[in-house]
Amino acid sequence: MHDYRSMFDLSGKDALVVGAGSGIGRAGAEALAAFGARVLCADVDAGAARKTAEGIAGAGGRAEPLELDMTDTASVEAAAARAGTPDALVCTPSINVRKPLLSLTDEEFDRVVDLNLKGTFRVIRRFAPGMAERGSGSIVAFSSIRAQTVEPGQGVYAATKAGTVQMLRALAAELGERGVRVNAIAPGIVETPLTDQIKDSPEWYEAYARKTALARWAKPHEIAGMIVYLASDASSYVTGALMFVDGGWTAVDGRYMPPLPAV
Repeated sequence: MHDYRSMFDLSGKDALVVGAGSGIGRAGAEALAAFGARVLCADVDAGAARKTAEGIAGAGGRAEPLELDMTDTASVEAAAARAGTPDALVCTPSINVRKPLLSLTDEEFDRVVDLNLKGTFRVIRRFAPGMAERGSGSIVAFSSIRAQTVEPGQGVYAATKAGTVQMLRALAAELGERGVRVNAIAPGIVETPLTDQIKDSPEWYEAYARKTALARWAKPHEIAGMIVYLASDASSYVTGALMFVDGGWTAVDGRYMPPLPAV
């Protein structure tokens, strides 16, 4: 009989979590460490990365902080020189400019694309080759429900999240025979710094909660289980997938209310 109890065991594995300073990234780093991984807690905010690593160490886990700016190729290279080739790579950071598409400036458009899509590419481009040379590895990057469902005011964000999925699927096809799995996670509404603008409006907060089948927002730790699953041998035959953790948002039809304010 297969040793099913060991499927989630990450003992002896190294995991690099980009965006570990807060939100889903922090929860993912904590969860990976809880299952035995040594976690490199990377973030553009070195202080936040250090705080996450210290918290994991204080709970008996193994973790180290690492400064990494996804928008800066030199920063990614410097982080890679310290980190080496991890067994699992998790890339979580995103930004959004919430406004009607036709009122976006070039700078706003470029800023969202540069982090969400190109930043993910920069990180994967640097770490995936080592995994392929070794013959093993799991890459997990974050998409969103916006890869499939859109709403007014999130056009460029949705474009980057759909683009991330297709980019990852292409990489899954290219690296599958070399033992590297590549998957995307699509969270729904999660209480993180990225969603502060929505949470600060009681009307918006409640409208979003009602859109889910569970009628509530998620906490970051509720996304961490999918990160552990995709990083571990429990998902050894899963690649090129888009895994929804959205409280039923994409399964339930509905209207987006209140409407986005006019420009």
